[in-house]
Amino acid sequence: MTATTWRRDRLGYLPYLVPGLVLFTGVIGVPFAMNVAVSLTEWDGVGTPGWVALANYRELAGDGEFWSSFRNNVLVIVAMAVVPTGIGLVLAALLTDLVDRHFGPRPASVLRACLYLPQVLPIVIAGVVWSWLLDPDDGAVNAVLGAVGLDALAHDWLGDPATALWTVMVVMVWVQIGFPLVVFMSGLQRVDPSLYEAAEIDGASWARRFWHVTVPQIRPEIFVVLLWTTIAALKVFGPIYVLTKGGPGGATNVPSYYSYQNFFDKTDVGYGAAISTVLTLIIVALTVVFLRAQNAAEPEPS
Repeated sequence: MTATTWRRDRLGYLPYLVPGLVLFTGVIGVPFAMNVAVSLTEWDGVGTPGWVALANYRELAGDGEFWSSFRNNVLVIVAMAVVPTGIGLVLAALLTDLVDRHFGPRPASVLRACLYLPQVLPIVIAGVVWSWLLDPDDGAVNAVLGAVGLDALAHDWLGDPATALWTVMVVMVWVQIGFPLVVFMSGLQRVDPSLYEAAEIDGASWARRFWHVTVPQIRPEIFVVLLWTTIAALKVFGPIYVLTKGGPGGATNVPSYYSYQNFFDKTDVGYGAAISTVLTLIIVALTVVFLRAQNAAEPEPS
């Protein structure tokens, strides 16, 4: 194939890329550019914005409340990405390698649906239900602790700065487990069953089969799940808004909610735009790192 033919073939694909490019520009590119422009101004949402260049970013670099919210977000990433990915991977392997093989696909499908249910619940409904369960006076959690003689452990789970973030993390683990479980169970369908059979014949335990067969075979799915859930954790807003509104005392605040507070509560639109711009750049950088790591982990074609 000559260079001219190769270029002609490449150019033939361009018309098919135009709709996606137009959609990306209109939905993502233009709003992001507008947000960056607003972040360079001092504006309360009405009137004419005043140009301040990088003043908002300099203020952000020394904003202790922002860095505190970012540290909280690191723990939220653990709750929404790391822990659910690990638990989902183990559960997917158990349902596929044990339940499906010994009890049939129907019980495995029922269990999968039950574990995935929190994912399809609107986060507002899930948050309200958890707020009821964790209510310090009439909540079911404290009532159960009292019923089993553990009254001393009854607590204002969402109202105490020492426990609020950890409680939100537990709720987010419950919400997130279903997504990696479904992705991993789907990925396991393409794994050659003879690999498990050979390992079983060689006397490998379930744990060894899991570590040496399951994990390497679905590594691409693991990268996808970690990337997807990490991005979701970085821009998490709904659970924080419904459960704690960033409180008590900023103990559960995260950058996305902090940006919302500056946009709407403090009407400091330029500063809120600066926060969201920095958060977007972090997400883009993290995505690039994940994709490069995934490409580096893939074996070279023979």
